Amino acid sequence: MSESTPRRAPGTSAAVAALALVALLAVIVLWTVTTDPSAEWVSPLGTLAAWTVFVPAALVARRIPARHAAAVVLLGSLLVGAAAIAAPPATSNDSARYAWDGIVQNAGISPYAHVPADEALRPLRPAWLFQDAGPDGSCRSNPFPTGTETTTNLPGGGTLCTAINRPAVPTVYPAVAELYFLAVRLVPGSEVGFIAFQLSGLLLSLVITVALLSFLRRTGRPAHQAVWWAWSPLVAFEAINGAHVDALGAALALAAALLLVGGRTLGSGVAFGAAVATKLIPVISAPALLYRRPVRFIAAAMATFAVAYVPYVLASGWAVLGYLPEYLRSEGYDGQDSPRFTLLKLVLPASWAGPASLVLLLALAIYVWRTTDDSRPWDGQVLMVGGMLLIVSPSYPWYALLLLPFVVLSDRYEFTAIAPVLALMYFTGAEPYGPLAARLGLGAVVVILAVATVARRRRQHANR
Repeated sequence: MSESTPRRAPGTSAAVAALALVALLAVIVLWTVTTDPSAEWVSPLGTLAAWTVFVPAALVARRIPARHAAAVVLLGSLLVGAAAIAAPPATSNDSARYAWDGIVQNAGISPYAHVPADEALRPLRPAWLFQDAGPDGSCRSNPFPTGTETTTNLPGGGTLCTAINRPAVPTVYPAVAELYFLAVRLVPGSEVGFIAFQLSGLLLSLVITVALLSFLRRTGRPAHQAVWWAWSPLVAFEAINGAHVDALGAALALAAALLLVGGRTLGSGVAFGAAVATKLIPVISAPALLYRRPVRFIAAAMATFAVAYVPYVLASGWAVLGYLPEYLRSEGYDGQDSPRFTLLKLVLPASWAGPASLVLLLALAIYVWRTTDDSRPWDGQVLMVGGMLLIVSPSYPWYALLLLPFVVLSDRYEFTAIAPVLALMYFTGAEPYGPLAARLGLGAVVVILAVATVARRRRQHANR
């Protein structure tokens, strides 16, 4: 037998992992501090740089000595989060709407009752979210770090400058998300800016990291696997810097899966219902959770969803639907001129893409429901969430936050490739580069998934 390759010393391995983490932190800080909403080239390059550094860092983390791995992963998660809040949200103003909904609720007003531009709420407007236009009727250059929205349909005329997107329409967020917005704004005054939700995003990120590390330890799996969530650029940019509420949905969906595996069907249903009442998207992961007392699980989930809405329905009636119906149309989910259903549109007319996606997702749901291993429901969840993102192709990278915890639990790291592709779709937008970036990126992900699946099956066959 030939000489074995010398093993890297533990101290050297830890040093290499530390250097990789430092490089990742440097990229994240530069990305958040230098990104300008008006500089269209900065975000795509920064995103690519972060993922280019992250993947080797995640691979190097495998060499961290086992006794130190959990501490290093957790420390890295904290440092990544600290780097991500070095600046206000860089590429999304969603947290501005979160803050406004929380401020309104803190004043005893339903967030579904008024649009942000409603003059009746003028006394509640903080300067970091709203400014009146200048004498010429225009907003001064970039008054808000996340970009400026304007609305002119005000009573008596005039222009309103605000950091909130779609200021003339009702909120689109479900009830548990609204309760979260209220909770975050209860302690800080209305003058505290974006940092409130960024810190909440950091806390949610750490909670998920701890939950993953705890489960990996209990099941005898290496702690370094959690870096695919803890150090991920997606988490840094979208869960923490952008403070997207999808992180809360991911935490609740993860709790639902872990509780179900632990035999706590009722608690799992409650957590899952809360996840769906946070962002709706987690409902796609349901088929993998219907293997143990499905009636009890569904009843608990539906009851939780309904109870969360009770105070809002009492206050606003059917207005709780908010902007959701119009949002789905405006986002192109009817299959027309939009980046939705990118891969299907390569082979089908645009008008067929929506119905075809429903058929494919239904078939995938049936397959996952019938093949779920009750000790590993996340294998099915990663297929459902990843399949949905590929088939529907929403150009919002934060939708992939729901995917990452299940990537860690299922060891299907190849699905991580979906996240940077969605980010590039988001940054490149529409014509002329958007459709091409979407087709090439999503096509490359399909190839990666196919190759990884074949390689995994060959290894499994060889090990029998």
